[in-house]
Amino acid sequence: MEEKIKELSLLLLYLTSWQENDLPREMRRSWKGYPFDILNELTDEDLLRGSTRSKSVYLTEDGIKKAEKLMKKYLGDIANV
Repeated sequence: MEEKIKELSLLLLYLTSWQENDLPREMRRSWKGYPFDILNELTDEDLLRGSTRSKSVYLTEDGIKKAEKLMKKYLGDIANV
């Protein structure tokens, strides 16, 4: 169950994210309104980046790739719409 919560949190971070144009590579920003223990785990796995003082986090390239795979896993065909 803990793994599903982590996966769904990453997926929701991705689905509610936006592209920042001033970043050196593809990273997306999202508000961090999720449990801090989950955010910390995703940060430890280098799927997210951000300071503890910021109200938002960045999804890394690996985070974006994993979130896109999770879209297919949890949303199936509707992910392509």
